[in-house]
Amino acid sequence: MSRHTILYLCISAALLACLCIAGCTGTQQGGATVQDGSDDAETVTITDGAGREVTVPATVEHVACSGSGCLRYLTYLDAQDRIVGVDDIEQREEPMDARPYFLANPQFKDYPLIGEFRGHDDPEKILALQPDVIFKTMATSGYDPDELQQKTGIPVVVLNYGDLSFQRAHFYQSLRTMGQVLGTDERAEEVIAFFDERIADLDARTKDVPESEKTSAYVGGIAYRGPHGLQSTETSYPPFIFVNAVNVAYDTSKAPEEQLQTGTPVAKEKILEWNPDVIFVDLSSLQLTDGSSAIDELKNDPSYAGLTAKKNGEVYGVLPYNWYNQNQGSILADAYYVGKVLYPDQFADIDPAAEADEIYTFLVKKPVFGEMNKGFQDLAFTKLNI
Repeated sequence: MSRHTILYLCISAALLACLCIAGCTGTQQGGATVQDGSDDAETVTITDGAGREVTVPATVEHVACSGSGCLRYLTYLDAQDRIVGVDDIEQREEPMDARPYFLANPQFKDYPLIGEFRGHDDPEKILALQPDVIFKTMATSGYDPDELQQKTGIPVVVLNYGDLSFQRAHFYQSLRTMGQVLGTDERAEEVIAFFDERIADLDARTKDVPESEKTSAYVGGIAYRGPHGLQSTETSYPPFIFVNAVNVAYDTSKAPEEQLQTGTPVAKEKILEWNPDVIFVDLSSLQLTDGSSAIDELKNDPSYAGLTAKKNGEVYGVLPYNWYNQNQGSILADAYYVGKVLYPDQFADIDPAAEADEIYTFLVKKPVFGEMNKGFQDLAFTKLNI
């Protein structure tokens, strides 16, 4: 852990001490208020991601996680053993899976069901399992949070999922809110400091590379509610942002925060017009087994035969990151690999597979890169034979 991270955590610990003192005197700090002003208060009130004031138990031992990515955040906070049940996506048997939090916790599939995936909960199932709190991402999917709270009598805490690029504040606030409810504030600050430190490292390695020395890049096969082919890209692809890459799909007429942040189709003619020096393929595209994957298209579509990246053998595989919402750890891992491809000198000290496992070990407590990559034909972080 770096000196900056240690300093950051020390400051966070001091702030937490202040919170405890303020709580005992009945004052409000950081969105939490102790209801009866005593050391053994039974409830606290927090403000959730939807701006709702929610009263929750002061000590939370059992929770339900509703919505895409919610259980991922609980795992980041090392509190996954507090769940009472899971949605049905955790019980599916899939030949490919790009969710590090699940690969590190295969026991999730053995838990009782709380409902269907993407937040389509079953209030009766949740009520029977008696969690102290329900955390809910993607609040507009499934039951309205207030309705779910009314039906179950269990406090529902909404979390804005956010992302690592332009909505990082939402991501961090969700970690802090969850940590506040669970009593894992210190771990939440550690996770936030980890992401800040890694993103700063990626930027420091690449920010001074002259534009004239950069190669242009394109990423295809980005998943969004399912797999897609080469024409699915992302103008605000986070790994490109973090390493200051020249993304040919980036619209220079728009501000960064206005760029598209999810997989979206572009015309084949645009890819040919952009003619990138390097192409990265999000390997979620391999789920398409009918010849329409990004790899199949690059191999077999004659329209792409003249692409510079294909002719020069500059096509590379990266880990899927948009799999039951964004996997922030995989975004970081991909960024280090993208950096090594585009700037070999600046990333000479980086072994991308080892870096990925270091990231996953911190976030989900297990080095799952090899297991995950096996499901994608071991093509992540390799030059593809196109």
